[in-house]
Amino acid sequence: MADVVEKGVSEDKPVEPVPENTYTIRPNFMHKYRPATAKEAIHVVLNEMLAEKQYDAEETTAWCKEISSEIKEKLKALGLDRYKYIVQVVIGEQRGEGVKMGCRCFWDSDTDNYAQDIFMNDSLFCVAAAFGVFHY
Repeated sequence: MADVVEKGVSEDKPVEPVPENTYTIRPNFMHKYRPATAKEAIHVVLNEMLAEKQYDAEETTAWCKEISSEIKEKLKALGLDRYKYIVQVVIGEQRGEGVKMGCRCFWDSDTDNYAQDIFMNDSLFCVAAAFGVFHY
């Protein structure tokens, strides 16, 4: 009796199994956004990039872009695949005045979170906030 070959299947190429669908609606415990880890990453970036800087109104826009990009890269390096990151950086002149900042977010409190850190020297202050939002 002759061997039967299925239609469309070559004898040279084995049939690969089709992987089952995986629907992840929550990250597992080891892959959750951790504010303490994110805050440490933000702190390192702010200290590296602003340690020797003096406030300059012309340069602050570029500094904010550079700092936010660097923070986002550090957060991506944590390996939390399904998270999207939003990084907000504000730099202002240090004049001894008080500043209040606030934000509102509509998110899933089980999976999403944020971290922030503040850098200050004699001439400037910088507030950086990084939001981690789980992508369903």
